[in-house]
Amino acid sequence: MAGTLYVCSTPIGNLGDITLRALEVLRQVDLIVGEDSRHTKKLLSHYQIHTPFLPSLYEGVERRRVGKVLQVLEEGKDVALVTDAGTPLISDPGYPLVRAAVERGIRVVPVPGPSAALAALVASGLPPDRFLFLGHLPRRAGRRRRALAQLAHIPYTTVIYESPHRVLSTLEELARLYPHRPLVLARELTKVHEEFIRGTCQEVWREVQARGGVRGELVLVLGPPPEG
Repeated sequence: MAGTLYVCSTPIGNLGDITLRALEVLRQVDLIVGEDSRHTKKLLSHYQIHTPFLPSLYEGVERRRVGKVLQVLEEGKDVALVTDAGTPLISDPGYPLVRAAVERGIRVVPVPGPSAALAALVASGLPPDRFLFLGHLPRRAGRRRRALAQLAHIPYTTVIYESPHRVLSTLEELARLYPHRPLVLARELTKVHEEFIRGTCQEVWREVQARGGVRGELVLVLGPPPEG
């Protein structure tokens, strides 16, 4: 009988945010597979968990290493899939493994928990009832501009992941396209320096520009266009 693949969420910053169920699963499974075992081992060490790891799944090697994980599962062993922070597959590795496991009839069990997208959304003060999650924008400037321009008539809140070295150019483009739409930049969620910069797209861009940029993990929450 095949084992179970647990899709296990881990903290996005504050180690206290891990669930009791996630700790139980990480202790009881036979093996853990993650984005970077060096990162995950810090979390496991904090909670005195000593479950062994399979080779890491990260961009560039993920697809060719899926077969090894499937083999272990088909041998009847349970595996926990984790990412460096948050919920696997949400702009993080894991989809090829989950898709292949489902296709082979292997049981896949979610272990819900932290997500930067949801944390930013619920604290943003913008409408949370319907939202679009874009994940990371395209790296090339032209493709990024086109992706943002497509939000002109999206009638709900949009959540975007952004990196510190690209955030100023993204904010500048948002200020050009939607100067008066509400925007929240959430920074370092759940960590010591957690911060929310709120205003219009133009105001947030000017604030970050005045600071010379911002550091840390960033989430942008763009409000919907005005009705009518």
